[in-house]
Amino acid sequence: MSDKKTIRKKVKEILSRLSKPLYEDYSYKIGLRLYEDEIWKQADIIGITVSKQPEVDTYQIIRKAWETGKTIVVPKCIPNEKKLSFHIITEFSQLESVFYGLLEPIPEITKEVKPEQIDLLIVPGLAYTREGYRIGFGGGYYDRYLTSYTGNTVSLAFNEQIIPQFSVEEYDLPIAKIITPTEVIKTK
Repeated sequence: MSDKKTIRKKVKEILSRLSKPLYEDYSYKIGLRLYEDEIWKQADIIGITVSKQPEVDTYQIIRKAWETGKTIVVPKCIPNEKKLSFHIITEFSQLESVFYGLLEPIPEITKEVKPEQIDLLIVPGLAYTREGYRIGFGGGYYDRYLTSYTGNTVSLAFNEQIIPQFSVEEYDLPIAKIITPTEVIKTK
């Protein structure tokens, strides 16, 4: 059982070796499994981050949501409070690059939604256990957001991101489902 920092480093290295064709193929297969899932079908408002490699490609998922009449909300980081606020976007041009090259909604032209309005939150992470515990990118933003969020949660992960275990801390909250290219892991 190694610490989160070591695991982050190891998983990042493995992911950086994924070729573009494999990355695209796995992302596509994860998307297909997601669209088949009841939690996706029943959700009207979906919270999701705009991915940057090596995270599972969420652009295709956002487009699919728009095509099927769903509302997409993406997070804006509030660094001094380590908080997230989610805003509706209807096109990619409503995003801007702010911190660490992450694309975030432009607050002046997008409407904020409250946690209780979001039906499904697609939670990013670097590594996951089959019990649904996740290691994020280290900012703790989602850990904080999840404490007050009561809707459905799902994470999208390459098989390489599923790890046996790590030391879980009391504030670590499990995700209800993890979707990989090959399976849907129900954790609860």
